[in-house]
Amino acid sequence: MSADIQLDKTAFAVREHAYAPYSSFKVGAAVRSVSGVVYSGCNVENIAYPEGTCAEAGAIAAMVAAGETRLVEVFVVADSKEPVSPCGGCRQKLAEFSGGDAVVTLANLDGVRVHMTMAELLPGAFGADHMDADHKDRD
Repeated sequence: MSADIQLDKTAFAVREHAYAPYSSFKVGAAVRSVSGVVYSGCNVENIAYPEGTCAEAGAIAAMVAAGETRLVEVFVVADSKEPVSPCGGCRQKLAEFSGGDAVVTLANLDGVRVHMTMAELLPGAFGADHMDADHKDRD
């Protein structure tokens, strides 16, 4: 199985395990780490909104739990008219663990796919360079 197909199939498969009894909006995500390992996550809702977990956050958590902290590719799938984009919080989470050149694929169940880079998904991402110690005490 090719690496691209594995990321695709993983995201589609994990989406089926999403826990979405309130919205019925199931999302699956898969990330590929720099080592080539694929990690997946699905959204997990909670009656006490907004205490649920997004699919992208779940995939990142699985990657970090395995001891990895860098991803190079992301695939997100949901049953929507147009491919669904990660929420703002997940965009920032993805940026935390990737570079601007990381490949992002957004897909729906009808076969529509949108490809972009992390820099295109989150231009002007907040990063560690914004917290430069030389600028903390400026008046």
